[in-house]
Amino acid sequence: QVQLAESGGGLVQAGGSLRLSCAASGVSSSAMGWFRQAPGKEREIVAAITWSAGMKYYADFVKGRFNISRDFVKKTIYLQMNSLLPEDTAVYYCAPAVPMPDGRSWSHRADFSSWGQGTQVTVSS
Repeated sequence: QVQLAESGGGLVQAGGSLRLSCAASGVSSSAMGWFRQAPGKEREIVAAITWSAGMKYYADFVKGRFNISRDFVKKTIYLQMNSLLPEDTAVYYCAPAVPMPDGRSWSHRADFSSWGQGTQVTVSS
């Protein structure tokens, strides 16, 4: 049974930092990603990482500000978010991730539907 438990969100002022965690169990995937969904917007990829080699992908809007990492033994991924902006306000989720065919982006696996509760990140201006 797939279980994803996101934590670490909160309210922070612009320019501040947060560290999100995602404990994954029952997930068979070579990579995991962080996704976010703001009110009225579609869910979007933020970052992804492969379990074995630790290869990373970042969406352009977080490059240089966020860092994704993983603990293979604990089956946990992290998202260190620095220099937060009000537009980073969203619910953040983790999920199994796969690269898109064009090689430019990543997305969640098409067969994945067991989204967790997510963790709310609110950045005040």
